[in-house]
Amino acid sequence: MQKTLMIQGTASDAGKSTVVAGLCRVLRRRGVAVVPFKPQNMALNSAVTADGGEIGRAQAVQAQAAGLDAHTDMNPVLLKPSSDMGAQVIIHGHALGAMQAKDYHQYKRTAMQAVLDSHTRLCQQYQTVLVEGAGSPAEINLRENDIANMGFAEAVDCPVVLVADIDKGGVFAQIVGTLALLSPSEQARIRGFIINRFRGDLALLTPGLQWLETYTGKPVFGVLPYLHGLHLEAEDALPLSQASGEGLRVVVPALPRISNHTDFDVLRHHPQVDFRFIAPDATPPPADLVILPGSKNVRADLAWLRQQGWTDYLQRHLRYGGKLLGICGGFQMLGEAIDDPLGLEDAAGSTEGLGLLPMHTVLEANKQLQRVQGRLSLHAAKVVGYEIHMGRSSGAALSRPLLHLDGRTDGAISADGQVAGSYLHGIFDQPQACTALLQWAGLEQAEGLDYSALREREIERLADALEQHLDLDRMLA
Repeated sequence: MQKTLMIQGTASDAGKSTVVAGLCRVLRRRGVAVVPFKPQNMALNSAVTADGGEIGRAQAVQAQAAGLDAHTDMNPVLLKPSSDMGAQVIIHGHALGAMQAKDYHQYKRTAMQAVLDSHTRLCQQYQTVLVEGAGSPAEINLRENDIANMGFAEAVDCPVVLVADIDKGGVFAQIVGTLALLSPSEQARIRGFIINRFRGDLALLTPGLQWLETYTGKPVFGVLPYLHGLHLEAEDALPLSQASGEGLRVVVPALPRISNHTDFDVLRHHPQVDFRFIAPDATPPPADLVILPGSKNVRADLAWLRQQGWTDYLQRHLRYGGKLLGICGGFQMLGEAIDDPLGLEDAAGSTEGLGLLPMHTVLEANKQLQRVQGRLSLHAAKVVGYEIHMGRSSGAALSRPLLHLDGRTDGAISADGQVAGSYLHGIFDQPQACTALLQWAGLEQAEGLDYSALREREIERLADALEQHLDLDRMLA
């Protein structure tokens, strides 16, 4: 079997992450030691690895599909945007610093070595490396020094399968146009196509598939159906859907730089929860629980909340007895001030907080990256999660902690029990913790949701679809 196979897409969200996750599970079923790999990822949803680093959330999901613990070599370069022009650059799991887009474009020559080092190590440990591209290989303005798509494929001399999303329309133009913008060697590297998210009668699509194979001289390895309701933790895109259920009303503002919104996947799927992300310029509805999420630029997102009128909304929400929870950056917002003396997320300075918890946060260069477990102060419920943050908080609020973790405390809960916060991501993932937090928010007969089992079912469902609809033997050969 070829050591490395790369899955590229005609565009972002064509289905690369999903296909790689499904293939990881298929190969694991076949007894192949397989590992996922993404040279460069740009995402604000991340995960903490077994070796104490940070990678994109999609690679952590793919690792689960492969039966592995996530490792920094699976995603050696991670970019976390803090503005439209800049991002934090993370190499081998640890933050190098913030760069503007133009500066990073030059740095990619150095980043490529980190990518190749990780790929070499994975090849030495596993039979097969399944590589996920980023965006599209046809982004000609980014071709120079490319490390995410064909630049990597050419460097390691691996074959490529191209995924296209038919649900968006224009699938044949996507594929043919992508090929047309590649060099002859890159065109030859693409061995075939997968068409993703098809709805309808396949017989009506067949003439188009036959034309495509004749025109390009390359096979279509299969057509994947639209898998309604499929849930895999998102790489970055925010699901701005309407209410997901009935019962406890939970709202989360869709911050411009929201990070790790996968914290709320449990609530989105909970049958007793009416969950909503509130889009910009939308009027937030009455709620039982408001959650302020993580942010890659806390001070800027706090300013955005004020511009959007959330300050008045939160005061009214608390006045009528609602509960308010802050997670990571959202927890920092609940305090009296947030200082960024080094200009780590934006221009150096200080921002007044919401003043709902007596504490003060200072952003520091050293990022806290760790997996933790312990108990909630609420019903002593078991909790397991991870920390990814650059701030340290202090103040009287911390004397009433929300969590007891491995011999230390975390977070805070107000004296009246209405406002709480924590640095812990994944705080709802354990059924006991989910139940305790929902009860605190007002759902007396709350039930836990086994999110780990849900993830496994969805990965298995995806792998079943790939087994059924793709010519895997031909593609994997």
